[in-house]
Amino acid sequence: MKEVKIETTLQVFDDLKELPEDVQNLMNKASVARDKAYAPYSKFLVGAAILLDNGEIITGSNQENASYPSGLCAERTAIYYAGAKYPKAKHLKMAIIAGSQTNPTTTPIPPCGACRQAISEYEVKQDAPIELYFMGETGKVVRSNSLANLLPFIFDKTVL
Repeated sequence: MKEVKIETTLQVFDDLKELPEDVQNLMNKASVARDKAYAPYSKFLVGAAILLDNGEIITGSNQENASYPSGLCAERTAIYYAGAKYPKAKHLKMAIIAGSQTNPTTTPIPPCGACRQAISEYEVKQDAPIELYFMGETGKVVRSNSLANLLPFIFDKTVL
């Protein structure tokens, strides 16, 4: 038997003011997108914004459906729209803001498993990492220089 140790490094900022200006702008776009979320069942609103290498910023919000789990998370809404509208553009950075309408959300909320898989697909497709920034409604912001830090064993086309 061989033991494998997996380590990751993330940066944690105390608040949005510590981020570079371009990332603050991206987080603000994610916040505006969050306000457009349709989440009448979970009451959990999420917004995402993606900066593409062509300078475009694509946003998305979670969209729920009474027929769970037919809805779609903000991250996948944004990443699939970006891929459909700008199929050759690289995804450079993604900002995510999430929070509950029933409880204060002050801790950083990372992408769910399905969203991690979708983001991973685009990192593999473009052969380059996507910087991720995520937070709750207020408070600390976490930065990961790649989705690989959040999902170390990816499932991709090489195993098919």
